[in-house]
Amino acid sequence: MRSTRPRRRGHRTLRVGLVCPYSFDAPGGVQFHVRDLAQALQAAGHEVSVLAPSSDDTELPDVVTAAGRAVPVPYNGSVARLTFGPLTATRVRRWLEGGIDGHPYDIVHLHEPMVPSLSMLALWQATEPVVATFHTSQVRSRALQVAYPLVRQSLEKIAARIAVSEDARRTLVDHLGGDAVVIPNGVYTQVFASSARRPEWTGTPEAPTVAFLGRLDEPRKGLNVLVQAIPAILERMPGTRFLVAGRGNGIVAETRGALGELASSVEFLGGVSDADKAALLASADLYVAPQTGGESFGIVLVEAMSAGSVVVASDLGAFQRVLDDGAAGALFRNGDPADLAATVLSLLADPARRDAYRTHAAEWVQRFDWSSVTEQVLAVYEMTLDAGDAIADDVVGRIMGLFPRRVRGDG
Repeated sequence: MRSTRPRRRGHRTLRVGLVCPYSFDAPGGVQFHVRDLAQALQAAGHEVSVLAPSSDDTELPDVVTAAGRAVPVPYNGSVARLTFGPLTATRVRRWLEGGIDGHPYDIVHLHEPMVPSLSMLALWQATEPVVATFHTSQVRSRALQVAYPLVRQSLEKIAARIAVSEDARRTLVDHLGGDAVVIPNGVYTQVFASSARRPEWTGTPEAPTVAFLGRLDEPRKGLNVLVQAIPAILERMPGTRFLVAGRGNGIVAETRGALGELASSVEFLGGVSDADKAALLASADLYVAPQTGGESFGIVLVEAMSAGSVVVASDLGAFQRVLDDGAAGALFRNGDPADLAATVLSLLADPARRDAYRTHAAEWVQRFDWSSVTEQVLAVYEMTLDAGDAIADDVVGRIMGLFPRRVRGDG
């Protein structure tokens, strides 16, 4: 236990409470972001505790405190597992009051505080300085419109707002007003860069491998767009193998039926571990991201680039920014299987172009490495603490001045 906070590499040693609204029973991008941020903060010498929904029998990192079983709720084209109600509110209060080893948190960092789950409950109850990260990207959000009256007054508690992308920032501005500094999702890029290839997933010039990773039963992940492109790809390059990783009840049989005799070219891997995901991305010649909407960032694109796989992605605004407007990976027209097929075929026929993408991507992804992202998050924490009782918009304005335009994701 510490009673003083010496400076450590320009930052105070902080006690940070992270709150994740989504369940660790079925982890997704936000859960992984919170988990990895906690690990990165600990590596920088800070003390961290995470509160998240989870069943008692789910294996959790030591830093995570389970807040109980969650209920699946349709949200943003997906299914979010949330927990709410009086019992959950009591658990949140106890976690806030307990701090770390009985010492109060210096910063409470909420993720998605507009989602009716733990973060919203923590926002209502927190007395510590609050930082909030917004992950969602939606042009129109009925959920945000419904949630806004519930937290309108409490939003004034948020001393600093972070958005994971320009798309998420625009959603925040449009629905809640105010502003946010853009700090991207983080990736341990070296973990993917150093991952070994798997012989069974590694392609050859005659039989290249194309990977897809995502929840198969969510239409917005775009598996159907890839499936519709497969016949045209196989017509020109019949040896191509498609490696599809992800869970989705009933989708595998349905997809095989749709492909007919071409189904033998598709291998369904099911859910994969973090290690297997890294190996898959390192082994594949191309990684295809055919998502059709609802994406605020595209962390798997960064993971694929870090692993050395060439990315082919739909031209969603978020994906364009992650791929440096097409300089770090190829873009095709959103929802267009014919354009996807043409893009894949042109890349498979052009090794020099693939190498150029890999070279640019290897340098580009460093801005998303946790070593860079953590420093930016800590700068927000420090500014928040130094600002004391300054109003939120003033803090945001001062924070945004810390980061160059390109790092913030504005251009």
